[in-house]
Amino acid sequence: MRHNWLIFLLFVPLLLCFGKAGKVSAEEMIKVRLVNDIGETNHLQIKLKGDFLSLDPTLTVKENVNYRVNVKNQSLIIEGNDEQQKLIGSLFLIPERYDEKHIIFINNKPYLGAIEIKIENNEYIRPINQLPVEDYLKGVVPFEVFPTWGLETLKAQALAARTYAYAHINEEIDDTILFQVYGGFSWDQNTTKAVEDTNGEVITFQNHLIDAFYSASNGGITENNAHVWGGNAMPYFPIKKDPYDPTHPWKFTLHKTQIDHNEMDWDNPNWWQEAVEKDEEIALSMKKWLQKNGYPGEIKILSIPRLELSKQHFISNRTNYGSIKVEFLHKLLDGTILYEQLILDDVKLNKIRPMIGGNHFKSYYIDSFENDGDIYTMKGKGFGHGVGMSQWGANSMGEIGKTYQEILQFYYPGTTITTHSN
Repeated sequence: MRHNWLIFLLFVPLLLCFGKAGKVSAEEMIKVRLVNDIGETNHLQIKLKGDFLSLDPTLTVKENVNYRVNVKNQSLIIEGNDEQQKLIGSLFLIPERYDEKHIIFINNKPYLGAIEIKIENNEYIRPINQLPVEDYLKGVVPFEVFPTWGLETLKAQALAARTYAYAHINEEIDDTILFQVYGGFSWDQNTTKAVEDTNGEVITFQNHLIDAFYSASNGGITENNAHVWGGNAMPYFPIKKDPYDPTHPWKFTLHKTQIDHNEMDWDNPNWWQEAVEKDEEIALSMKKWLQKNGYPGEIKILSIPRLELSKQHFISNRTNYGSIKVEFLHKLLDGTILYEQLILDDVKLNKIRPMIGGNHFKSYYIDSFENDGDIYTMKGKGFGHGVGMSQWGANSMGEIGKTYQEILQFYYPGTTITTHSN
């Protein structure tokens, strides 16, 4: 992979590049907000390998210099090489030549292509990576499946990921499971081969790209898109039994009472620090959800006095509605502590599941739910929404000799594999 970085002005959507033989080609670009490893922070470490340009005529960036980028008074400050400079607007870092010898390290993680670093919500730093779609996929597939899986399974994943990427090419995507997990320039030779062997191939229905949804495991039965996200039910997302999926049974328990306020020593000056929830991992997930949904500051979960599931099921055996009540203490930024309640009554489970956490509440395929005294117990199958391709099912199909075309036809019936045209 060696290309001249011919045009890259203000993150244009197409990269014009010369191949090894000098033939000019147009390769479509994708932009990815880097969230997964960055989080919400006001500083980043940057290091460059190879020569890079910035769009600021007063700023020269150098190779192998440890730069620190900070937010101060709603402006970006870059420090490094015994210099400090305040930037007007975003920081753009553009390689003089696009190849694997030009790398941007962000907090020691490598990325190819160009990076825009901007201020988000007036206080956080947000890097945005732009690079050719095919190289983006090489950073996606090894993080979506196990690179040790068979080549046909990896090819099926490559097509699903490529189709999803092109279907969302004009949207602002990020590097998390909300879209596709992207690990930057952390490639694997097996998944890279799968991407290269299927270069440009996508999945279409009636000459249109499909939304190639996939999840880890469907629990033995696929789900329709309309049941999960609403809208029109697509014919290539049927509800049917999947004999290839290993089902992946799961179970979690949750105590109704997390912190008994009657047993707290309010006179102890360290009572807040010493108050610990019984189910710390689930409580942490609840705290993060609450903080992102109107309750900034520190939180202690007291109890979950109500957790219920609808008795109605889809024909896929999945439950889609439920209710929850959470009681908690909320410490404001000025130190004031409030008693709060959150009540979600008869809402879709995709609002409740993130509160408990997808690593515990793994799917909507629920076999049983018990409310026994002070403990809720839930059992189910699968991991994820169950729409489209099961990654574990695809692996099973590959192991018995199915081709990637056969895998995709099973999970997206009636679709066609074509070559994407820019």
